[in-house]
Amino acid sequence: MRTVFIIYIVTGKDRKSYWRKHAPKPKNIRTRQENIIVRLPGPTPATKNLQEPLDIWNYFMDKNIISLIVENTNKYIVSIQQNYSRERDANATDEFEIRALFGLLYLAGLSHANRLNLEDVWSREGYGVEIFYLTMTLQRFRFLLRHLRFDDKETRADRRKFDKLAPIRQVFELFIANCRKGYYHSPFVTVDEILAGFRGRCSFRQYIPSKPNKYGLKILAVSDAKMFYTSNLEVYVGSQPNGPFQKSNSPTDVVLRLCDHISGTCRNITMDNWFTSIPLVQILLREHKLTVIGTLRKNKRELPLEFSKPINRKIHSSMFGFTSDLTLVSYIPRRGKNVLLVSSLHHHDEIDPSTGNQNKPFIITEYNETKGGVDVVDKLCASYDCARNTRRWPMVIFFNMLNIAGINAQVIFSANNPDTDIRRRFFLRKMANGLIAPHLQRRASMTNLPRALKFRLQEMVGAEAADQQQNIIPGRCSYCDSKKNRKSRFSCFKCNVYMCLEHITPICTTCRESAFQNE
Repeated sequence: MRTVFIIYIVTGKDRKSYWRKHAPKPKNIRTRQENIIVRLPGPTPATKNLQEPLDIWNYFMDKNIISLIVENTNKYIVSIQQNYSRERDANATDEFEIRALFGLLYLAGLSHANRLNLEDVWSREGYGVEIFYLTMTLQRFRFLLRHLRFDDKETRADRRKFDKLAPIRQVFELFIANCRKGYYHSPFVTVDEILAGFRGRCSFRQYIPSKPNKYGLKILAVSDAKMFYTSNLEVYVGSQPNGPFQKSNSPTDVVLRLCDHISGTCRNITMDNWFTSIPLVQILLREHKLTVIGTLRKNKRELPLEFSKPINRKIHSSMFGFTSDLTLVSYIPRRGKNVLLVSSLHHHDEIDPSTGNQNKPFIITEYNETKGGVDVVDKLCASYDCARNTRRWPMVIFFNMLNIAGINAQVIFSANNPDTDIRRRFFLRKMANGLIAPHLQRRASMTNLPRALKFRLQEMVGAEAADQQQNIIPGRCSYCDSKKNRKSRFSCFKCNVYMCLEHITPICTTCRESAFQNE
């Protein structure tokens, strides 16, 4: 007697998509090609030998980025120096001071003082933070934050004609290039959006009521669903003017741009219904060897009517649809609620027994386990946020870069030091202290600081700097009358004769070196 199998097929609303209502018969074949991981998760050759927190941070915010910031900041400082009556109030900055500034921003986030009034943070009355006023003065910190620049302001107007992100484009792309090359993802990554809070003037500021900040700059991100490493970012700026930066903002094109660096690596992408569509899932699977688990909106033309508008379905019941590559599921969690998901990773209709009476399919449980990669990164940024209140939107993007650099650095550190278990706040503190240390050592050798401040700095940077200061023995000025008995620590660089400030003649380093060469 011959057995007859009846296959039920339903048609999508577009009359072109066909779905089978029963799972295909399992075959004893090898693992599907799109499920074979090509590159194992972990640091890439560029980061696998980095052991210290500061070294890892320096990979993400490398010398090119720091040099670019220092150069453009100094250009802007020179252009506004005429507004200051004293030249010392508008001194140029350098790499050590900029790194120290970033270190203080991290420490402010650790102390949850990023939104506090700076006068309270720098207070010497007992409730301030000592490391802040040891590193730099309050006036200098405010000056640097106010004049921090990431591009040449003189050429910005021309660049903004074809790029809305011109004020921070170069620094942002350098940072993203480092993130893309620093880590191999685990098998599951998440694509989602981050809303960096901002209420100032900006042509592409967004309003998303479901987000905690509600107003801000939307940043699309790709993050690891297990380790929470962020490998790619894209700032949503709306429609760009005609030029090299004009790109489509359709969900399909956005996802393809965000995930091009993991193309061919057989990862799975989890995303919500704003990004997911049936054509996108097919493109990622066939052209990029990437699988997808994503929720779907009910207005998609490829969906059969009984999936998008179920009638008389029981609570906690599921309906499946299958093609050769995709699996569609409609789940009823409660009365009047219908959840739609599509997956190119699953090819069965199995129910997860761990969900008990809820009878959730494995597709839904795996979606719930991997959908929070970007959300966790956003939460980690908010827990020790280094962002300060600002009216300049490029600063908002840069603060977000600093937060993500700190998270990514700890992911690399944990992978390279598997035997070291360090909490995030201790890791960030060690990294921030490494950024500040060179500037503290240089400041400890300054002679025009208050004595108490100088002694505390010498105590922090170590005995070597203190010994160097103690070796300077003052002597009596050779040009003053002996009755004055005027002591001085300054002496002639050639004959070592002591001179007070009244008789000393300043000479620059270049002239001093030329004097020695002439001799």
